[in-house]
Amino acid sequence: MKEHKLRGLSDRTSDAILLVMCFIIMMIVLYPLYYILIASVSNPYDVYAGKTFLLPSQFTLEGYKAVFADDSILLGLMNSLKYTVIGTIYSVAMIYLTAYPLSQHNLPGRKFLNIFFLITMYFGGGMIPTYLVVKDTGLIGNMWALFLPGGVAVGNMILLRNYIEHTMPQELLEAARMDGAAHFGIFFKMIIPLSRPIMAVMVVFSMVAYWNDWFTSLIYLSADQAPLPLVLRSILIQSSASAAQASTISGGYAELNKLTEMIKFSSIVVAALPMLVIYPFVQKYFEQGFMSGAVKG
Repeated sequence: MKEHKLRGLSDRTSDAILLVMCFIIMMIVLYPLYYILIASVSNPYDVYAGKTFLLPSQFTLEGYKAVFADDSILLGLMNSLKYTVIGTIYSVAMIYLTAYPLSQHNLPGRKFLNIFFLITMYFGGGMIPTYLVVKDTGLIGNMWALFLPGGVAVGNMILLRNYIEHTMPQELLEAARMDGAAHFGIFFKMIIPLSRPIMAVMVVFSMVAYWNDWFTSLIYLSADQAPLPLVLRSILIQSSASAAQASTISGGYAELNKLTEMIKFSSIVVAALPMLVIYPFVQKYFEQGFMSGAVKG
């Protein structure tokens, strides 16, 4: 009886230690996000002075007002939503259309194709050859320049291939083949419905990638096609340039520099908020699918 109590005390102690460790890790992960949030509504000079450790200092929304005062914000938001939705659908479709054939052991040249895709993860032509290809195919100024050059995310494709090959019940797929089901029937009626957890992983990865991608748009698209991150970058650059000009012309450098710093923090929040809101709704499927697709590389 005494031994049982000692064992119970040890379990409680272990649980307490694990809870403390989890809390510390959670704070390490969440605090930078919280700090950016409170910094975006604080006086930037107080931020740099270390006065906003836990709570905002001199609460202000001037940074957000300056960001949303630009008419291009709404256009950039709509562009980002369009690119993210279209790009995610296209990317996930291409991943599925690539991963399913490569998961079939009777596919002719399967080993060569796997190596071919794997090489692209480590070697690429670079920005200039890619730009020349996009230019010669007439995609400059076309939103498809964001999707076509990197249509297949090889890392995601490998996760899905592993999921189909090692996690899905192969007996069920074989039974469908024996009943006369063709590959298209198996793909649409079995592979896609049974792979919803890993599909959530593909969707999240693609959404985040397309939402945050501003450099590709900077190279290939015009100003009125710019996504939200690129618009926010332009606003920040313009405010910084105005502050620099004010320092030599009107002496108003301090106030404009203060506004520039507030815009910087506000832009980070505006750009990150949509993904932070969406992620909790797919977290359950994200974790399940990621772990399933990662086994037996």
